Amino acid sequence: EIAERRKAEEALKESELKLAEIVDFQPDAILAVDLKGKVIAWNRAIEEMTGVKAGDMLGRDNYEYALPFYQTRRPILLDMVLCPEENLEGKYFFITREKDILIAETEVPYVKGESRILWAKAAPIYNTEGKTVGAIESIRDITERKRAEETLRENEIKYRALFESSPDAIMLSDKKGIFDCNWATLRIFGFTSKDEIIGRHPGGTELSPLKQPDGKDSFESANVHTAKAVREGWNFFEWMHKKADGTIFPTEISLNRFELEGRNVLQIIVRDITERKQAEEEKKKLELQLHQAQKMESIGTLAGGVAHDFNNLIMGIQGWAELLLMDTDPNHPHFERLKEIENIAKRAAGLTKQLLGFARGGKYQVKPTDLNKLIEKSSQMFGRTRKEIEISIKYQKDIWMTESDQGQIEQVLLNLYINAWEAMKEGGNLYLQTENIILDEEYVKSFKIEPGRYVKITVTDTGIGMDKKTQKKVFDPFFTTKHMGGGTGLGLASVYGIIKNHDGFINVYSEKGKGATFTIYLPASEAGTRDKGSVARKEELLKGDETILLVDDEEMIIKVAKETLKSLGYQVLLARSGKQAIKEYKKNKEDIDMVILDMVMPEMGGGKTYDQLKKVNPKIKVLLSSGYSINGEAREILNRGCDSFIQKPFNISLLSQTIREILDKKR
Repeated sequence: EIAERRKAEEALKESELKLAEIVDFQPDAILAVDLKGKVIAWNRAIEEMTGVKAGDMLGRDNYEYALPFYQTRRPILLDMVLCPEENLEGKYFFITREKDILIAETEVPYVKGESRILWAKAAPIYNTEGKTVGAIESIRDITERKRAEETLRENEIKYRALFESSPDAIMLSDKKGIFDCNWATLRIFGFTSKDEIIGRHPGGTELSPLKQPDGKDSFESANVHTAKAVREGWNFFEWMHKKADGTIFPTEISLNRFELEGRNVLQIIVRDITERKQAEEEKKKLELQLHQAQKMESIGTLAGGVAHDFNNLIMGIQGWAELLLMDTDPNHPHFERLKEIENIAKRAAGLTKQLLGFARGGKYQVKPTDLNKLIEKSSQMFGRTRKEIEISIKYQKDIWMTESDQGQIEQVLLNLYINAWEAMKEGGNLYLQTENIILDEEYVKSFKIEPGRYVKITVTDTGIGMDKKTQKKVFDPFFTTKHMGGGTGLGLASVYGIIKNHDGFINVYSEKGKGATFTIYLPASEAGTRDKGSVARKEELLKGDETILLVDDEEMIIKVAKETLKSLGYQVLLARSGKQAIKEYKKNKEDIDMVILDMVMPEMGGGKTYDQLKKVNPKIKVLLSSGYSINGEAREILNRGCDSFIQKPFNISLLSQTIREILDKKR
């Protein structure tokens, strides 16, 4: 019996040693106490955690190594195991009880010289009879894990805040489809609930049109972009998306692929670029308008120079023909031939007049004009000759006046009517409308005109229409859609020039097979007086015997003008430059009754010559002449006191009447 007892004691001792060895090498810190709170176990892990050796703790009170802390924090977890009735509230971060086992988290300020967060599990120690003889506690330092969890929570909060506050749509998608999105996604796509988006494929037809601008199927194109994101990371590209109501809109996508909890996730950031695209289109439109204006300006300068030189040539042809006709009997066989030469010269003059109109060559007789009356007059005249066209007119009541050259605006309208008729050979409708309108600075900036009050004229036909390519060239000089010999291509070019010269602008809109609309804007006049009409000159010759100084640098003009003036009875003195004119006038000041002065001359032009002559005689009478029009420098010279203006080529009748008006005018 004694042997058996010794054998049992040795087995127990051996078992305790093995148990102590197992406890000692556990990764968690382990300590055990008896019912009096004396330490009976203290493993290596708790030595490392507290810095206190087992030899210093075994048999001692568990509180002794941390007395300052436990004076304010008693009881500890082991106390609670030994005294289950102890109040647990407020002692730990959290504590749970599983039968007689307690699990808790708490922050301890003395571990390794710093505050650490510990997880602890404590249970009673029972003897063989089932009585509690102590308590054992396993402690694990979870500080790093807790801090990582806290950081993760903070990051999640920050991410979610950024995710939801982003103005761009953000969607997260895996192989099953979209599983998360922010509220901006609903706003941009026009949905009311995230449930309407969750589960959809980001490249599917629910969110994208069937085809993309590159011609590919949206699903196929999405796969290509996704593959690139997988290979290279971030992928940026433009896309077309579809709203809940079916509206297609342009977007810019930022696509990225990353791993989340072991699955491949696509982050899709969608930015609505509708406004940017509209701004780009508007910029492109403005650039095209500016380019067109610059092109027309350059061509206009060239056309003006050509027209000026041609007018001088036509002046010579027309002048000599008229002189020959004056001296030729109507029954002479050459009379009709000379008349034909004169008619051809007049037709050529008409072409150069159109060319000058395009070249912003001028307003000849500007006066306050009622455009309603002008449209009524011109449309009635056109309607009488084109009865297959039905004309409808809508007039603005109390239309604003414009400062216009009535002849040129009438030419503009007739050109547009004829252009419409050419597009409606089988008949159709011509709609005319006038309207008072105020244009703001934003609208007119591309047309290089001032904002303010304008009168809008709309001319719409129901003809064959034009394609975009034709519309871009429709105002170019010599461009025509007619067959060879069917037109000069100057009609709409002169329309453009005349309107620009009136400080207005003209637009055209057309679609093939749907007619065309020309819209004209002319600045309203501040003048309140309405035009009462102009009196046409009669074709008659008025003669005189005064002395006229003729100033021109073109020998051809000098010769024909000299003979023309002599045929009217005038004495003629000649000057072939501005300097010579001043010299000749000073020499014969008392004898010269008026001066016919060319505006464009080398060295000293008409403007400087006029100013010098004015100094010699402030009351001098001067008729300004030019192959250009009254616009620009000529208008400035007239404003300085010059008596009148006559444009080359002029006929003998007009010249005679203009000279008499000046000479008979009292100073």
